[in-house]
Amino acid sequence: MFGKYICLYKIITSYNKKIVLKSNKRKKMIGTIVNVITVIIGTFIGVLFKSKLPEKLVKIIFQSLGLFTLFFGIAMSLKSDNYLVIIFSLVLGAIIGQLIDIEKHLNNFSEKVKQKAKLNSSTFNEGLITAFLLFCTGPMTILGAIDEGLRSNSDLLLMKAVLDGFAAIALTSALGIGVGFSIVPLFLYQGALTLAAMFLGDFLPENIITEISAIGGILLIGMGITMLEIKNIKVINILPAIIIMPILAYLVSFL
Repeated sequence: MFGKYICLYKIITSYNKKIVLKSNKRKKMIGTIVNVITVIIGTFIGVLFKSKLPEKLVKIIFQSLGLFTLFFGIAMSLKSDNYLVIIFSLVLGAIIGQLIDIEKHLNNFSEKVKQKAKLNSSTFNEGLITAFLLFCTGPMTILGAIDEGLRSNSDLLLMKAVLDGFAAIALTSALGIGVGFSIVPLFLYQGALTLAAMFLGDFLPENIITEISAIGGILLIGMGITMLEIKNIKVINILPAIIIMPILAYLVSFL
């Protein structure tokens, strides 16, 4: 008699655990989904503003964004003091990125999107790349995705989503519709970080997150220099440094 009750209890408990697990999995992507939505809304508002703004005003907005990107990148990069790992990560990342020629492939992808969507924007590629770097290389992206993956806490990503929405308005008013298409790499990258954190656990110590943020800051400095038309830096081709950095930092920790 008691055996039947115990068996029934185990079945109900197992069923409830499955429901909770499915519910948590749905919650783990909420921050990224909301982030995508706010960028879409920001892009739409930016397109409306762009059509009503004179060219001189759009140019000065773009220059202001370039200055802010430069400032934000410097602030991020100064958080690290592990200069040796950073320089090796940048050099190795640049070599790999240049050999693969990531920028060429991304530009080809952008051109195909432009043709299929029948868009005529000279700044489409720049808008997509600039928005992707600004939305995806900051510490809030990494910390927020990991926090959502580990603890189902979307607060940081939701805060980032609001900031990205406003940034999308400003970027789109200066660079056009390409900013909106950054939601594709944004969703893939941020979503992948969340899923990795969910399945692999606490795999990135705080010091490595700091170093990744520093690398992201340096990439943003390069992007800011390009936006200000000081020098055209192929920042996209240095992106592998973000992947190489935690590997090198992990190896150095054993020395």
